[in-house]
Amino acid sequence: MTAWLADAGVTEYLGLFVAAVVAVTLVFGLAVPSSLPGAVVAILLSEGTLAATLRRTVPIAFAALGGIFAEKSGVINIGLEGLLIISAFVAAAGAHFTGSVWLGLVAGVVASMLLALLFAVACIEFRADQIIAGLAIWLIALGLAPFASVVIFGSKNTPTIDSFGTLTLPVLSEIPVLGALFDASPTVYLLFVAVVGSWWLLNRTTFGRWVRASGENPEALDTAGVDVARVRYAAVLLSGFLAGVGGAALSISLRAFTGNGPTMVNGRGFIAIVAYLFGNYDPIGALLSTMLFTSLTQLQLELQASGVLAVPGSVVRTIPFLTVIVVLALFGKTRIPAAAGDHFESGEE
Repeated sequence: MTAWLADAGVTEYLGLFVAAVVAVTLVFGLAVPSSLPGAVVAILLSEGTLAATLRRTVPIAFAALGGIFAEKSGVINIGLEGLLIISAFVAAAGAHFTGSVWLGLVAGVVASMLLALLFAVACIEFRADQIIAGLAIWLIALGLAPFASVVIFGSKNTPTIDSFGTLTLPVLSEIPVLGALFDASPTVYLLFVAVVGSWWLLNRTTFGRWVRASGENPEALDTAGVDVARVRYAAVLLSGFLAGVGGAALSISLRAFTGNGPTMVNGRGFIAIVAYLFGNYDPIGALLSTMLFTSLTQLQLELQASGVLAVPGSVVRTIPFLTVIVVLALFGKTRIPAAAGDHFESGEE
């Protein structure tokens, strides 16, 4: 059915139709501010929305960057949710005991990398099923972090800690709307650096070529004399490092770790997987797709708070998810690395 739709050009026409509807809505909203589209456009173009979007983007985008490196190397890391959880808890606990949010962040990153190492050993050394191992990492973190919090603090929630605050760049922060880009948490700036650095590492370095070859044609990489296992270990550890920064930034920005239910991470790791798939394993694409989701999330929160839409809140909350599904269906052209999920041992045919 999907192939028929593609051959018939239906998806292209639907994509153009959706794009046209969005464009007309934006133009009408700008022309008639008092209308419903006008209220939506006003929310989308507000500095507060951009600032909130950036804050929400940080943990998801960092996890997505980590997922790109792991899967590009041939290791599917669906345990990103677990890495975010463990790093969020350890960062909050570390910041509480040391009194330094930066030391807390480092502690969170180390914890995430250790859990990523456990995942890498299971998948690369012992050839465990990567999907099952990833789920195990998530479940371990989901149980371990709240349990450790209860043991240490007597509650699933850690005590309140300091936050990073904001780093304001003079003059640039005064630009209308876009000024939010220059009046943000240091982790937002770190994210932009990480995105550019990840793109450069993947596309302009020898290590990046090894990572791509490990996920596309590990036999050829092995023939060239490069240890595929080492490349995959490095990529998974880098995945743990980046996800660790995201998880630590989340708990420190919210000034505590909350371990109730699905924990404060609440599915961000799984959203990160969708983000990098939608971005076609490109760091910049992953950032943009994450910002699409988080901006829509912020939009639905603003719509509920303002009462602009006279519909139940449960319906409004579906806006980000429905939009992402539609965009993925119409524009998603992700190509998974050929050897992703496959085990490899030097000397195999």
